[in-house]
Amino acid sequence: MMSILQSEFLKYKRTFTRRLILLAPLFFIFVALPQKLFMPADYLRPWQLILDLVFNWWPVVFIPMGLALFSALTASQEKKAGNYRSLRVRDISPAHLWIAKVVIMSFHMLISTLVLIGATVISGLITGSGSIPWFKIFAGGLTTWIVSLAIIPLQLWMATWKGTSASIAMGFLGLIAGVVAAARPYWVYVPWSWPTRLMSPIIGVHPNGTLLESASPLLDASVIPKGIIISVVSLLIFTFITAVWFNKMEVR
Repeated sequence: MMSILQSEFLKYKRTFTRRLILLAPLFFIFVALPQKLFMPADYLRPWQLILDLVFNWWPVVFIPMGLALFSALTASQEKKAGNYRSLRVRDISPAHLWIAKVVIMSFHMLISTLVLIGATVISGLITGSGSIPWFKIFAGGLTTWIVSLAIIPLQLWMATWKGTSASIAMGFLGLIAGVVAAARPYWVYVPWSWPTRLMSPIIGVHPNGTLLESASPLLDASVIPKGIIISVVSLLIFTFITAVWFNKMEVR
């Protein structure tokens, strides 16, 4: 299994996919900085403004659309390399290969999250004042990463099954569904809403991007462990189901 993981990791070397992973977090910071600079100084606490922008847009926009594009590029790369024909002549389990893909994509998403955390801190040091809210930055970044992992096998499945257009369409529908469901009681049934919903108690921002009032029920922190548990269990279930599908697809 380790050799499969190493092989999957090397596939991303010097590719646009890896550049996307590294540059995407910087894009959101570059968008956030001008708005921070032109806001009245007393409108919001400097750090709070940056956190509201970054950790609302990140789960709302990048998670669904970024993972859709990431999955599409991964599937397209495999098709260009022979569409898994090598599996027919090598003793490699298709299911293991699928799991390795999910693991490596999850690892690259972690790298992207760490870049986001670093860029957030740097931008705050340049334009903000006061102490750095380390807990909110790390909690927001790492929680978003954990609860977004369950989307990876779903998007990779769609990209492998139906191609790039279907993957992007699925990501766009996930974006809309995530925003709509995040503030509703049924948010637990929509994987794309999980990162956005959990940012409410951590960052104090509504899924629509506005600040939450102190009495808002969305500030209830009990959803954090609940969301993490649901997302981890869903990741295992989705990965298993899609791995079985991929294994059958390769056998045919």
